[in-house]
Amino acid sequence: LAFRAATDLAAAIRRKEIGAVELLEHYLARVERHDGALNAVVVRDFDRARERAKAADAALARGELWGPLHGLPMTVKEAFNITGLPTSWGVPEMKGNTAAGNAYAVDRLLDAGAVIFGKTNVPLLLSDLQSYNAIYGTTNNPWDTARAPGGSSGGSAAALAAGMTALELGSDIGGSIRNPAHFCGVYGHKPTWNALPQIGHELFPLMNPVDIGVIGPLARHPDDLALALDLLSGPNPLDASGLKVDLPAPRTRSLREMKVAVWRDDPMMPVGRDVAERIEHVVQALRQVGTEVREIERPPFDVEAAWDTYRFLLFAALNALQPDEPYNGMVQAAAGLDPSDSSEMAGILRGSTCRFRDWAAHNEKRARFRAHWAEFFGDVDILLAPICPTPAFPHQHEGEMVTRSMEVDGQSRSYWMQVFWAGIFGMAYLPATVFPAGLTAGGLPVGL
Repeated sequence: LAFRAATDLAAAIRRKEIGAVELLEHYLARVERHDGALNAVVVRDFDRARERAKAADAALARGELWGPLHGLPMTVKEAFNITGLPTSWGVPEMKGNTAAGNAYAVDRLLDAGAVIFGKTNVPLLLSDLQSYNAIYGTTNNPWDTARAPGGSSGGSAAALAAGMTALELGSDIGGSIRNPAHFCGVYGHKPTWNALPQIGHELFPLMNPVDIGVIGPLARHPDDLALALDLLSGPNPLDASGLKVDLPAPRTRSLREMKVAVWRDDPMMPVGRDVAERIEHVVQALRQVGTEVREIERPPFDVEAAWDTYRFLLFAALNALQPDEPYNGMVQAAAGLDPSDSSEMAGILRGSTCRFRDWAAHNEKRARFRAHWAEFFGDVDILLAPICPTPAFPHQHEGEMVTRSMEVDGQSRSYWMQVFWAGIFGMAYLPATVFPAGLTAGGLPVGL
């Protein structure tokens, strides 16, 4: 029951085959049973959820339907505001930061009838491919608790993979939906930038969307992603009086009629054998059903330039609202850089402290990359690519993102460069869906 699609569970509630209270208690029992080993659902709101589930059952008995998620138990990432619950982003100083209202996306889920019973773990400031912090501790991967579940929506993906929730809401600026979906063997969708309102996904009140950053669903079934996207998409309140989201239907729903390009690997971030094998498995499955597969095809742009543009714009976005003291420290450090310094830290400092003139120049580069992609997808339906070079790796908490290393088939690689595959697509505002592509010989999931 716990592993059925959210759309199926919601339909079962509507048909009164199972009650909202009964289904909620089933999930809460699984949390009590399994979360001690996983530490995924770190903020619990069980009592209010029970009251809402009772109200959902009573409403249905009266013939009232709240919406497509009527009575469905679910969780959301800790980074989203829910009235009366803490929103800390893993920052110890924000431990007591209690939300006075709901995130806009949370209200849309509630308006659709969802029963939200908790929030799931994140890394400090949502800035890692693992999910651990000084407030809530470390979240473990359900497939191997010695390994990370991904980040920053790592608690989201772990809870789904362990059957502790029916649906999840995450966020993504550098793979934070896609990387955990891959590590935990679930589905995750990064929507087109600004298609879903970000208001309330914040530590401090913000009205403007964060550049590159998006919110989006994670699920165990693709139909659940589609339903959640429909429920959550649309303009923010400032634009809603004059704008709407009208997503076109796919050109075809038949794999046999699709043109699928494959970008298997890249020298910027080579993939390991485990991931390469799953790519080949999917390619062969596509060919067996008659899909036109185009090997080694992508837009004709400089990949390193695309990565540099992403890195610059990412850190400009992440640090634009830094408090004065740490920001001024970065300004001083950037001023002291040697002009020839091309290290990761130098790139981070330059992006974090850029002048608007420099940001505008990189934004223009982004527009040109977007034009390349638009032309590419005029003729291609899907681009199949990796999201990370390896399956889930063992917990690694020493050092920082830019100082750690990782191993890919025996070769030491930059830990930070795992963001490469997510970044070059996110920078161009492209939507991307990670889907489970099977298990490695060692029993770990791989997503593409």
